[in-house]
Amino acid sequence: MSAAKKKAVVLLSGGLDSATTMALAYNEGFDVHALSFRYGQRHAIELDCAVEQANGMAQEHRIIDIDLAAFGGSALTDDIDVPKHESVDELTDEIPVTYVPARNTIFLSYALAWAEVLGAYDIFIGVNALDYSGYPDCRPEFIKAFEQMGNLATVAGVEGQVLKIHTPLIESTKAEIIQRGLDLGVDYARTTSCYDPAPDGRSCGHCDSCLLRLKGFKDAGINDPRKYVEE
Repeated sequence: MSAAKKKAVVLLSGGLDSATTMALAYNEGFDVHALSFRYGQRHAIELDCAVEQANGMAQEHRIIDIDLAAFGGSALTDDIDVPKHESVDELTDEIPVTYVPARNTIFLSYALAWAEVLGAYDIFIGVNALDYSGYPDCRPEFIKAFEQMGNLATVAGVEGQVLKIHTPLIESTKAEIIQRGLDLGVDYARTTSCYDPAPDGRSCGHCDSCLLRLKGFKDAGINDPRKYVEE
């Protein structure tokens, strides 16, 4: 009898990075338990993509409702305009207003709780520290600190089980991420990266996330299959 496959909780937003991360976890032989959040984000259409991505790859997919809009403080959850630019060259090193305070801390805490219940010791998150918007909770230092906390804060950790937070994309360029995903059969038409999509779901093409995505496809020499407003 073959050994049971290990379980992993995969944070799945519906975007390019998280879809690739889920495919990598699946390809490594994990039973994928996908976790998404409806947190008051203006681009909640990403959850439709998450559902499509999880179908056929995840053993289970849960969408959790939390209300980060109750605090606001971000262009994604508050009445604040999403910054728009004509080129990725206009992006600065400053933390943008699209940063959602403590978002990854909260998401990873939910993932940690579900992992304990599942008997899983692996959590996957698609954070990236190269082609990204400069969010503090995407840095390797943050992931390492949370992993240490998780091993202190859980019954499994106390009993000697080691929790691992996997960040397979953290040192990859967007072009490299796209190529890895294509090699694994990821359908990027079923992903969205836009922070301010049109009512019909088309991407704006000018927010930070759209510009970084478009640059990644250009650098990879591949056309982005996502529909944009100006097409």
